[in-house]
Amino acid sequence: MASAPARSTPSNRGARIRARLYDEVGRIEKEAPYNICLAYPSPYAAGMSSLGYQRIYRAILEADGFACERAFLDDEAEGELGLQALPITYESQRPFTAFPVVAFSVAYELEIAGFLRMLEAGSIPPLRADRDDRHPYVLAGGPLTFSNPLPLAPFTDAILIGESEGLIIDVLNVLREGMPPHATLAALAQIPHVFVPEHHGSMLPTVAKADDALIPAWAPIRTPHAVLSNMFLLETERGCSRTCTYCVMRRSTNGGMRIVPMEKILGLIPDDAKRVGLVGAAVSDHPRIVQIVNTLADQGREVGLSSLRPDRLSDEFVGALKRAGTRTLTTAMDGPSERLRASLERKAKVKHLERCAENARNHRLDRLKLYLMIGLPTETEADIDECVQFTAELSRIVPISLGIAPFCAKRNTPMDGLPFAGIAEVNDRLDRLRRGLKGRADVRATSARWAWVEYVLAQGGEAEGLAVLEAMRAGAGFAAYRKAFEAIERTRDRAVPRRRLAIAPV
Repeated sequence: MASAPARSTPSNRGARIRARLYDEVGRIEKEAPYNICLAYPSPYAAGMSSLGYQRIYRAILEADGFACERAFLDDEAEGELGLQALPITYESQRPFTAFPVVAFSVAYELEIAGFLRMLEAGSIPPLRADRDDRHPYVLAGGPLTFSNPLPLAPFTDAILIGESEGLIIDVLNVLREGMPPHATLAALAQIPHVFVPEHHGSMLPTVAKADDALIPAWAPIRTPHAVLSNMFLLETERGCSRTCTYCVMRRSTNGGMRIVPMEKILGLIPDDAKRVGLVGAAVSDHPRIVQIVNTLADQGREVGLSSLRPDRLSDEFVGALKRAGTRTLTTAMDGPSERLRASLERKAKVKHLERCAENARNHRLDRLKLYLMIGLPTETEADIDECVQFTAELSRIVPISLGIAPFCAKRNTPMDGLPFAGIAEVNDRLDRLRRGLKGRADVRATSARWAWVEYVLAQGGEAEGLAVLEAMRAGAGFAAYRKAFEAIERTRDRAVPRRRLAIAPV
């Protein structure tokens, strides 16, 4: 019989934290009268690869009178939330209760469980209604707020919606005044783009747009222990000029794409940074991206880029990527067929993907990795078969890997409200893909079950957030989530459409 996983003990966790701190480059050392805890509900490796999290860290520490310390989901708790130890900060190894404010950056729906487990393990009642003036204020922000932060509402005093680097100090200024809680929340509710559930109910404010002077974001800390190991992260642009119907960061969000000049990007990179990560929703759409990558390669740096679009990956661009250390060319197929890609308003066409494969081969890259969604509205087996045939043809040019995610409709997109295809149906489509591509392409997919959980939360509200708390306390397994979500449906008014569950037999 397998032994139970060992719990994180104070001694081994303390040693791990000290080793990580020793290896960090760029950490900001500061003492100030008002010190808050900045938490990330995933392990350190993920948190320190989040440009948004590091941007807020820098914004707080650059402001007069403020300091912050970092806390993360304990490493042992990533696979089993019940192993989460008492959360402590990296800088002083103090608990949440030692701070007047605990602020969380939440990237996506499945991190809500980690957020709740950290609160509960940190002796802060997760439910806002169960806290009083002895407890820290609990804030939230992060990428999730661009879409649907309502499941966080029962647990937070305030949520910063959208781009928060220009907002966080306004919020902290109110909190440090030390007014009674009701007066503090009332004052926070007056700040534009700050959602205070106690005052606003379920009416979300508009998404904040940071002043252009605050762009680009860049991460002060580099560490070998991050997912993006020893990489200096900065953004080349903010937002996107495209109209992809499934994406929260489409053209209509905050006025589209704001481009950072090449000279500013290059001037921000430290001389000793050997690895550079260029981050954004549409990095490959920067008009001088090839020149930027070639310049960094000429300086002997390795370069990683997010969000490469296949219609932009010319021979010159792929050549620059190869010079900068790329071994696998990664881009998005998006949908399994040309018809579905067109329905998503994507520019990725067969000719672009074929050119990507040819350029990867010509520049002797190891393989071409393509991301796509399945379970899209109107998808049929014929679309899956087209994907099999086309991927098999590409595999004759260069080795192919497919990274597949089930489609989850998100709020604030044109596809908001569309149903989840169903767990059984998604798994059937995956099996059809795997059978058709066996021996010809590597096919890896995220779990259909957990994609359904993500979908329910993406489309849900406070009730779904409360269900996460129930599921987390019941072990945080899929069966616990399913039971909690189905209980919501049984108690809801039957006049409400059952669009959230859309769960097929498992």
